[in-house]
Amino acid sequence: MSERTKRKNGLLQGVSEELAAHMRQGWGDTELHGLEPIAQAAHTARRRAELSARFPGELLVVPSGNPKVRSNDTDYPFRPSSDYVYLTGDQTEDAALVLEPAEDGGHRAVAYVLPRSNRDNGEFWLDLHGELWDGRRYSLEENAQVLGLECRDVRTLAARLGTEGGPVRVLRGHDEGLEEALAGRTDAGRDEELRVFLSGMRLVKDEFEIADLRFACEATARGFEDVVRVMGPDAETSERVIEGTFFLRARTEGNDIGYKSVCAAGSHATTLHWVRNDGHARPGELLLLDAGVETTNLYTSDVTRTVPVSGRFTPIQRKVYDAVFAAQEAGIAAVKPGAAFRDFHVAAQRTLAEHLVAWGLLGERSVEEVFEQGLHRRWTLAGTGHMIGLDVHDCAVARTEDYVDGVLEPGMVLTVEPGMYFQADDLSVPEEYRGIGVRIEDDVLVTVDGNENLSADLPRAAEDVEAWMARLRG
Repeated sequence: MSERTKRKNGLLQGVSEELAAHMRQGWGDTELHGLEPIAQAAHTARRRAELSARFPGELLVVPSGNPKVRSNDTDYPFRPSSDYVYLTGDQTEDAALVLEPAEDGGHRAVAYVLPRSNRDNGEFWLDLHGELWDGRRYSLEENAQVLGLECRDVRTLAARLGTEGGPVRVLRGHDEGLEEALAGRTDAGRDEELRVFLSGMRLVKDEFEIADLRFACEATARGFEDVVRVMGPDAETSERVIEGTFFLRARTEGNDIGYKSVCAAGSHATTLHWVRNDGHARPGELLLLDAGVETTNLYTSDVTRTVPVSGRFTPIQRKVYDAVFAAQEAGIAAVKPGAAFRDFHVAAQRTLAEHLVAWGLLGERSVEEVFEQGLHRRWTLAGTGHMIGLDVHDCAVARTEDYVDGVLEPGMVLTVEPGMYFQADDLSVPEEYRGIGVRIEDDVLVTVDGNENLSADLPRAAEDVEAWMARLRG
């Protein structure tokens, strides 16, 4: 637990008795009753049952995490660990889910969270993270109603863990205090097994998750429309204005952006992770916008469009764009149940290699030779996609045989994002290519009979992009 959960004794020291008494009195009862459970409560219960079945007889601890200091006394905005959210739906800091072994072989699930601030000892106004400073939070009873599971005071957890016997596993890397409380009782290898299993659980999305990802894509599409409207066809627009415009949509319709937005104009688009966003989008250039809305339930989309600032592609821009579009079409077509996860990557990358060979950029080599030797990767660089969900690169530590070497199943959601990137100083290609970067990325749901593009609200074909921009600009 962080320091803010370790409430100090003697909070009232240095405060007059009259002020202390004055602050204790005259407060109304604000306890809420009859609260409805969160929408995902039935799903989180099912997920906890699956986790319980995997580790019978073991005490499992999954923390939400502690706030992180940005500078001095200023924290980063808090974002709970994805596994904690997945199992509880709760988003509070300094909390933990504990699965306590039960005699029947299952587990008793308890969420340890911060209760309401104590008004008798002055905590609510003397503690800088009391409710008078940071705002009201749910009581333990209210949290139990909302989350659909028993809730206890997290400040009692460390002592309680000291009395529990038997094997223990903890999700590491989120709460140093809890890890210290369990020192000597956990094993790094066994804890890693817990982490890997939790990551693998999230590979196939349930109905709630798919609906949330669908909304994230819809909100993201509206954010991209906002950017097109703010980006004039005849004058330069700063990348920071583009970044801020999309951020406004993310904060209006969701919780935040799901990751740092890439607002890359001109040659900046050839840098895959351009997040400085300190340049300008000028007429005649391309803008590569890679951005995603994170919903209030913390599921994120991950979408990229590359658009001509002026509203129309130049011939060379269109040539490169059409090649990337063809590659994405081939990749999306390969997304279907029973297909190997790597199939869509192979299909997209081979299509890019075919175009590069046809353009004469690799001499007299055949497509087979280029693809086998990976020579196309000078200009395609990255993989073609990844799982998406509570994290932008979801399920990152799932078992290799279940993920990148695995088979696609209905309910999986992944990105398909081929690209071509010709660096401004790349003397191996004709000058007209230099400084052009194009990526097209969509979030694709594997269905029973194929796939569904969740981000299809945004046009992809070049002529459709141009018509879309013209319509938005009136």
